[in-house]
Amino acid sequence: MAWLRKITIASDRRVTSLLPRFPPSFSPRRFTSLRLFSLSNRSLSASLVMASCGSSYTKEVPLGIDPAMEETYVTQSKLLKEFTSIASIDKAWIFKPESGGKGSQAMFSISQANLLANKRRKQILSAHILKETNHSVNFQWAPFPVEMTGVSVMVPSASGSKLLVIRNSENESPTQFEIWSPSQLEKEFHVPQSIHGSVYSDGWFEGISWNSDETLIAYVAEEPSPSKPTFGGSGYKKGDSADKESGTWKGQGEWEEDWGETYFGKRQPALFVINIESGEVRAVEGISKSLSVGQVIWAPLAEGLSQSLVFVGWTSEPRKLGIKYCYNRSCALYAVRAPFSESTAKELQPKSNVSEDSDLVNLTPSISSAFFPRFSPDGKFLVFLSAKSSVDSGAHSATDSLHRIDWPTDGKPCPSANIVDVIPVVMCAEDGCFPGLYCSSFLSNPWLSDGCTMILSSVWHSTQVILSVDVLSGSVSHVSPSDSGFSWNVLTLDGDNIVAVCSSPVDIPEIKYGCLAEKTTKSYSWSWLDVSSPIARYSEKIRSVLSSLQFSIMKIPVKDVSNCLTKGSRKPFEAIFVSSNKKNDTCDPLIVVLHGGPHSVSLSSFSKNLAFLSSLGYNLLIVNYSVRNLASFFSVSLFTMVELGNFFPEAHWDLVRKHCNLFQGKSDPRDVNDVLTAIDHVIGMGLCDPSKIAVVGGSHGGFLTSHLIGQAPDKFAVAALRNPVCNLALMVGTSDIPDWCFVEAYGSQGKTSFTETPSSEQLTLLHSKSPVSHIHKVKTPALFLLGAQDLRVPVSNGLHYAKALKEKGVEVKIIMFPNDVHAIERPQSDFESFLNIGVWFKKYC
Repeated sequence: MAWLRKITIASDRRVTSLLPRFPPSFSPRRFTSLRLFSLSNRSLSASLVMASCGSSYTKEVPLGIDPAMEETYVTQSKLLKEFTSIASIDKAWIFKPESGGKGSQAMFSISQANLLANKRRKQILSAHILKETNHSVNFQWAPFPVEMTGVSVMVPSASGSKLLVIRNSENESPTQFEIWSPSQLEKEFHVPQSIHGSVYSDGWFEGISWNSDETLIAYVAEEPSPSKPTFGGSGYKKGDSADKESGTWKGQGEWEEDWGETYFGKRQPALFVINIESGEVRAVEGISKSLSVGQVIWAPLAEGLSQSLVFVGWTSEPRKLGIKYCYNRSCALYAVRAPFSESTAKELQPKSNVSEDSDLVNLTPSISSAFFPRFSPDGKFLVFLSAKSSVDSGAHSATDSLHRIDWPTDGKPCPSANIVDVIPVVMCAEDGCFPGLYCSSFLSNPWLSDGCTMILSSVWHSTQVILSVDVLSGSVSHVSPSDSGFSWNVLTLDGDNIVAVCSSPVDIPEIKYGCLAEKTTKSYSWSWLDVSSPIARYSEKIRSVLSSLQFSIMKIPVKDVSNCLTKGSRKPFEAIFVSSNKKNDTCDPLIVVLHGGPHSVSLSSFSKNLAFLSSLGYNLLIVNYSVRNLASFFSVSLFTMVELGNFFPEAHWDLVRKHCNLFQGKSDPRDVNDVLTAIDHVIGMGLCDPSKIAVVGGSHGGFLTSHLIGQAPDKFAVAALRNPVCNLALMVGTSDIPDWCFVEAYGSQGKTSFTETPSSEQLTLLHSKSPVSHIHKVKTPALFLLGAQDLRVPVSNGLHYAKALKEKGVEVKIIMFPNDVHAIERPQSDFESFLNIGVWFKKYC
């Protein structure tokens, strides 16, 4: 390469002339020896100039990397990469052998971050389960998992003899339906966009259900694209025309409202049924265009009647507000006649008895929320969950209740059916007692063999537990071990046995098998067995790091108990403390971790990102602070003590205790006080150095983080904020949940005072309740991680606050993720986000 030194470089154009030229069909990427030319012309030009001048080359540090911390980036990124590679256990299914042989066949859906592709890699791993005794179970695992490339969702039939695999296209191509038998692909159908768009697989609107004879599948998909106006050389053309007709173009037409965060650009969810014998797809008729549908299931088949579908419907009147993470959106259960079943019903009935009416039947008109419908195995009753406490109060997630409808014996859906309370909203429970129901999902088949007992997962203070519920008596029993502090989640049922996963902040998820040990007329009990699983394998480095950590769940006493108006608000709240199990003469620095919501909870389950931060030598204080922003502004005249307990019972007084001083006209929020109280608690126990405290939070956790560094400016050495709420007055006009801003400022009255056109007085109040009102006191170095596509807390909120901090001389770093939404969870973005948090904290704390 000495000949390069003889070239005089005058411009980038001359450097370009040095590059080899390839024919269009030739790809230089196939040859590693040509990778030199992946450099830009400008970079190569600079390198050649330096060589010709005899200058020593100084490597340029990438944008955003602090040169003094570059080695820290190297070491931390290697460690984070190992944590990122840990697989997650997402779902499981159990199949019984048709021949009546011994054991069961299990199928586990696992996922893993694929950083290079910037996607989640999905895999299926199978196992044969042999339950030898009540004290022994053997899982015989397949030697390798199978990657499910391009699969959006898969749903086995009830018998286990068929498997539906759906592949949504990433463009305007047809949606692909595959029907698999145990040995081969049996059917394949391609449903064009003219019939419907992508099938919903989001876990909320998502609903895919096989009928009883496994010939029809009901599902939810985007409705077909509406016709748009066509324009040509002479202007508007009447009627519809082909998309690519020469000399024309398609206009935009009227704007269509969506359901906000993560649903941008997705069309209305609608209901369809596919016949897997013929591949024919029919839209379900009779559903109002104002309803968005989801969570569909088949009603029991009644002889002589058309079969019905039961689904959840969310109304878009008067407008659609953001629904992701928001249980406070009103919804109801509906029944509608299914297509493909009319001919059979007409054959079985006299003509005069056949109704041509396909009108919708609202099954739950007397309750403001109904979702997750499940029929009992015998079809005699329909059970569903309700978030009426959230809908009625405005809280994004309050206490759930469980209800039952006795299904009519004649099979005709009835709008006046009696709704029975199975588990009502729990008031302030006594210590150690069932605290209320907090569910985020149900199994597709949650029933034990008695046909009336459900197995489900629910939050219990700072843990998640497995419960059994008798839907006839309302009896609730604790199924998972109650003394471990671990969090448990049910994956599937193997008859009356339970396959679950459990984890802790310092223990990666592991599969557990619950053997039914005792069954009486009134209760069940299970013994839990460890399952050796290849999913739980991880590197020796991770094993060594996690073995050096420990955790505990602390009870933090409340300050100023005399000012609290209710029994629940006087009880301690909780915090999860993660620390080294090695004795040191000095305290490790502390990271205070704050959840979002605010009506949510941090669980004692494994988090790869938090385990990574722990492994860097930090203690973690994960505070389940009280949520001030609803009842903190309640008027005592509006809510009695009982009504407050009704919305925020015992389980969430850890989360939802309010700043009762606000009833006396004081203004400090309870959640800020709770976090500071928790910090003082661990300082008092000798577990924290007051000079080495960092704080991190996202969304409402970012709202609280920015409040803390403003209201307690000398408390924190460093802060990190992920898509934080910083200015309610700015957010109210741009967010997909503007009503939330009013609830933050006005409490329950925010529901009725919410308006799209706030007055100057309302905007002033919103500003006064925001962190930006304390910005003049902030001096803590702050890292901002912002998703440019965030519709929940639009990027302008955090960016405006960060720029204002820079203006007043505070050390600020901003990382913008151009394609990320509120959660910042795309694998590369998630990786870079927490890597920068780790490096930023090391720099200052």
